[in-house]
Parts: sequence; structure tokens; C-alpha cells
Amino acid sequence: MSTLQKLSKFRALGPRRLLAACLVAATLSGCAGTPPAALKGLPQRVEISSVPFYRGNANHSGSMALAAVLSQQGAPITPGLLDKALGLPKAAESLDTGIPRVAREYGRVVYPLDKHLDALLAQVAAGYPVLLRYQEGSAWWSEPRYAVLIGYDRYKQRVLLRSGMHRRQLMAFDDFESAWAKEGNWAVLLQSPRQLPAQVDRQRWLQAADELARAGQEIAAKQAVTSLGH
Repeated sequence: MSTLQKLSKFRALGPRRLLAACLVAATLSGCAGTPPAALKGLPQRVEISSVPFYRGNANHSGSMALAAVLSQQGAPITPGLLDKALGLPKAAESLDTGIPRVAREYGRVVYPLDKHLDALLAQVAAGYPVLLRYQEGSAWWSEPRYAVLIGYDRYKQRVLLRSGMHRRQLMAFDDFESAWAKEGNWAVLLQSPRQLPAQVDRQRWLQAADELARAGQEIAAKQAVTSLGH
């Protein structure tokens, strides 16, 4: 029975019951479209379509995600060229340190993000794809997967990923947050030294610039510090 048919049945029962029916209908149909309060200041829908897609299995998801972000920023790179640098497939379990190390070799500032969803979506809304790790699978089977967060829809409450075999993998906010939390809420930006993140944390950026300098990228690190201004 449609919502209109249900409401028609209640019209004969008086205004109070009609109001109650309206409230029930609104609850059933409207809850999914109510975004969390922390997200209300962001655009309704964002998709960074310029991020390339590289299809592959979980063993090489780190090189695929890293190549996607570097390529989007203009680096002439493919996942195959990164496998050796990342030590894949043997070093798959240490990519949370391997990816930042290789990214710094390309002169990128590796900026870690806070461990909550709105921190990630704020960067995507500013046009910056987020490289992250989440747990893919089910109660019977699961494994870590590196992916790139490229979009979201606040009304439908879902994120959009470049991940594995999926160019546009959609996940509900709740499902994504749970899968992301199972892998330690690891998420970073790989930024040009001249491009500050949205709502940049000065100390965190300076720490990332120092790590870039210690990786032998002193000129890029100085550019990152200069980008902060005074």
C-alpha cells in the first residue's frame, strides 16, 4: 500500500490520527536523508572525477591507490612502477609506512587526517582525494584494502571510493566508518608542498614538512613551510 493510500485511511479518523500518520510516514521516508550534524556545512554532493582508476586485487591495492593519487597530481606513474618501491607483495602488511615513504620520494607532504568521517569529507569537499585503508569482506572472510576516497553524498549518506575492481564503489556512511575503524582509521592526504589541506593544522603540517626534509626533500619541505605563511 502506498503512503498516500495509508494517509487516506486515516483522514476519516480525525486530525490527531492524521497528524500521527504523517509523522510516521515522515519518519519512515525521511531518516535516510538526514545528514549527521557535523557534515551539514559541507556541499551536498562531491565527486573528484579526475582521480584515475587502476583495477587490481588486494595484494596490490596499496600501489594502485598511491598511483591514483600521484597521477591525479601530474606524476607520470603506474601501479606497476610502484610495486618494487613498496616491496610488494611481500611488504603488504607494512604499507602504512611504505606508502608515506614512497610518497615523500615524489616530493609529497604526507598529512595524516583525524579519525572521524567529517575530517575526510572536508578534504574531499575541498577537492583533495584521501588515501585510506579499510577492511573489505564479511564475517567469514576479510582483508585490508587500500583505496581512494573521491566523493560522497550527504543526502544518501554514502561515500564513493576508487577501490579494487570497482571504479565507483559506493558504501553507506555507517558501513564505511565500521570498515575503516577495523583498520585503525588510517587516512592521509598526499599534498603538493604548495597546497595546504582544508582547515590545516599548522603543527601537523610542519611535522609533515619536517618528515619530508628528513627524507631528503629539503627544497620541497621549505616550500611546505613557506606555504603556511606567518
